[in-house]
Amino acid sequence: MDNQELVSIRTEGVSWRDYLILCKPKVVVVMLVTAAVGMFLAVQEIPPISNVLLGLVGIGMAAGSAAAVNHIMDRKIDEKMARTKRRPLPQGKLSPLQALLFAAVLGVSGIAILVFWVNALTAWLTVAALMGYAVVYTVWLKRATPQNIVIGGIAGAAPPLLGWTAITGSIEPNALLLVLIIFAWTPPHFWALCIARKEDYAKAGIPMLPVTHGVAYTRLQIMLYSMLMVATTLFPVMTGMSGAIYLGLVLALNAQFLYRVACLWTEPSQSPMLLFKYSINYIMLLFVALLVDHYMI
Repeated sequence: MDNQELVSIRTEGVSWRDYLILCKPKVVVVMLVTAAVGMFLAVQEIPPISNVLLGLVGIGMAAGSAAAVNHIMDRKIDEKMARTKRRPLPQGKLSPLQALLFAAVLGVSGIAILVFWVNALTAWLTVAALMGYAVVYTVWLKRATPQNIVIGGIAGAAPPLLGWTAITGSIEPNALLLVLIIFAWTPPHFWALCIARKEDYAKAGIPMLPVTHGVAYTRLQIMLYSMLMVATTLFPVMTGMSGAIYLGLVLALNAQFLYRVACLWTEPSQSPMLLFKYSINYIMLLFVALLVDHYMI
C-alpha cells in the first residue's frame, strides 16, 4: 500500500453491502456448512447448541476476515480481471485502510469468541487456517507456483476439523478424514474455474495451471485429482464413521461428478463452469449425506 492508501478513509457511497462482499459470503457459507457437519459428526448425540452457535460465529468471522485480507492483497490483480473488477476495492468504494480495519476487527472478534466461549485448540487452529489462506496462499503461493491451490488447499479444508474440535476439544482421525476429502476436492473444483478464466489470470500475471501448462494438461490433472477425491470419499465407510446410507448417496454424487469431468475431458468445448458449479453443490451434498447417515443409523 502507498502512503495515501494507508491514511485514506472513504465515506461517500459506502454501504454495508461493500463490507459483506469483502467477506466472500458464498464461500463462507460453504465453509460453515462443512464446519457444522463436523460438529454433529463429532458426537453421537446432539452437540451443545451453545458450542455450535458460538463456534460457527467465531469460525465464520475469522473466515470473513481472511477473505477481506485476500481482497486487500489482490486488489491490483482484481482490477485486471473481469470476474473481480467490480469488487469494492477495485471500484474505489472502500479504501484498503477501511478494509484492513474491518478485517482486523472481524478476525480478532472471531478468535476471541473461540478462545473465551469455545476452546483454545479451535482458536489456534482457526488462526493457523486464517494465516494459511490470507498470508501463505494469498501473498506467496498464489503468485509463486501453479501448484498454489494444491499446497494452499489445506487452509481451505480446515473448517470440518474446526467444527469437530469446537465440540470435542481434540483432533481425531475421522476429523482429519473430512479435511482430506475437501483437500482432494479443491484442485478439480478450482481448476475448472481457472480454465474458464484463463485469459483473466494470464492478464493478471497469476501462474494458474491453465496459464503455465495449458488447458489440456489441466483437464488431465482435474481427471486425476477427481479420482483421488472419489477414493477419499470412501474412507468414512472404511473407518466405520459412516454406513450404507452415506455410501449409496456418495456413489451417486461421485458418478455425477465423474460424468462432468469426463465431459470436460472428451469435449474440449464443454464449459468448465458446469463442473465448477456442480462441484459446489457436490461438496455441500456430500457433507449433508454424512450428516443424514450419522443420525439415521
